[in-house]
Amino acid sequence: MATALNEEELDNEDYYSLLNVRREASSEELKAAYRRLCMLYHPDKHRDPELKSQAERLFNLVHQAYEVLSDPQTRAIYDIYGKRGLEMEGWEVVERRRTPAEIREEFERLQREREERRLQQRTNPKGTISVGIDATDLFDRYEEEYEDVSGSGFPQIEINKMHISQSIEAPLTATDTAILSGSLSTQNGNGGGSINFALRRVTSAKGWGELEFGAGDLQGPLFGLKLFRNLTPRCFVTTNCALQFSSRGIRPGLTTVLARNLDKNTVGYLQWRWGIQSAMNTSIVRDTKTSHFTVALQLGIPHSFALISYQHKFQDDDQTRVKGSLKAGFFGTVVEYGAERKISRHSVLGAAVSVGVPQGVSLKVKELEKQRESTATDILQKKQEAEAAVRLMQESVRRIIEAEESRMGLIIVNAWYGKFVNDKSKKSEKVKVIDVTVPLQCLVKDSKLILTEASKAGLPGFYDPCVGEEKNLKVLYQFRGVLHQVMALDNEALRIPKQSHRIDTDG
Repeated sequence: MATALNEEELDNEDYYSLLNVRREASSEELKAAYRRLCMLYHPDKHRDPELKSQAERLFNLVHQAYEVLSDPQTRAIYDIYGKRGLEMEGWEVVERRRTPAEIREEFERLQREREERRLQQRTNPKGTISVGIDATDLFDRYEEEYEDVSGSGFPQIEINKMHISQSIEAPLTATDTAILSGSLSTQNGNGGGSINFALRRVTSAKGWGELEFGAGDLQGPLFGLKLFRNLTPRCFVTTNCALQFSSRGIRPGLTTVLARNLDKNTVGYLQWRWGIQSAMNTSIVRDTKTSHFTVALQLGIPHSFALISYQHKFQDDDQTRVKGSLKAGFFGTVVEYGAERKISRHSVLGAAVSVGVPQGVSLKVKELEKQRESTATDILQKKQEAEAAVRLMQESVRRIIEAEESRMGLIIVNAWYGKFVNDKSKKSEKVKVIDVTVPLQCLVKDSKLILTEASKAGLPGFYDPCVGEEKNLKVLYQFRGVLHQVMALDNEALRIPKQSHRIDTDG
């Protein structure tokens, strides 16, 4: 008997999302969705050769989806086995000898198991192993002083430090998440560890707060409070208050970061830290598809320094990266260069050589474990397909807007899809929200927009900008001349307009 497709393969060929219909959709609903998309993507409506080619591909995909879902038997097989089940010939399919009802019963069981696996994946485990190797003796040997010592003819290379960290997340509700993390470190024969527990609550679409409790054998108990807030669409602030308990008493600390998006790929930061290692820091980070550049200046106690670093990203399957940095301050000067490469689906191996005055030479080896990592190539392909679909929608959207404006109906002013709030530790990542104003307007019919209970990433003109992470759809729309706004979860059904979405402008 043939095995069922895994959930990733099913998601890649989600015919229901493509047609924007429920999994329980009737034949009439399927037919109406099919006709609507055929009118949108019909190749004869486009004269430009490139647009015509893109329209033909999307038109054929819509036709294929309708053929599968309009037939009860093929629809039932697709629900369980996906596209691969439909492509099987002969005894593989016949051998099942199941009615659509029996296949659907098995599908419901697999769906429950799939939701259980998704819940496990949402724990988002992350781990880092870093090893430091002292290689100073390769470059600076004291042969005259130790010429009588046995074995002195060979340079001494030793592991002088190691760091291991691990963290997991547990979603408690739609807005609350518990985070458990721990770390172990050793350097020059001295070591220690710590464990931290944090509870994060998303207070609104613009911010979140986090309570943190920690304990360690070197620093003592820690109590902290973190706050994040979007001030404007391009500017946000983060504040972290902490109380460190030790044998010397209570040491308070306060860190505030103000950040602003200078352009699509560049972010500027201003940081002020008081208490534990007080300092002021300013930095600019530019992250593109092929490079990552950072320049920073810090004035503080005990360390003041200037830093410049560059990382080049190769567009290969292994996601190879090479990097180099120069850091100079009161402590001396350090030059570091290295590379990292993806060695498995969830792991990255990196190595770096650090040459410093007066620190010497060291080699760092790091293995970083990543959960639910998606290759840049896959995301780029989905993005290109979505952009092609949006170009094909332009003329239809223009007509829809004209019709809706004439009756003071539903106009999508702005719509965004993706992850709106990033962790403080992920500030340098690419923008994770995409503009879906045109695709949503294209789905408006008779002053209504209805989205089914499924991931929005499968809708025409959409793609997943942050694979494996929680996403939302934020819509600002106008109905009867009044502004409305709504934020919906990725898999949440959505119907607009609604009175509850109305923006209250009183006062």
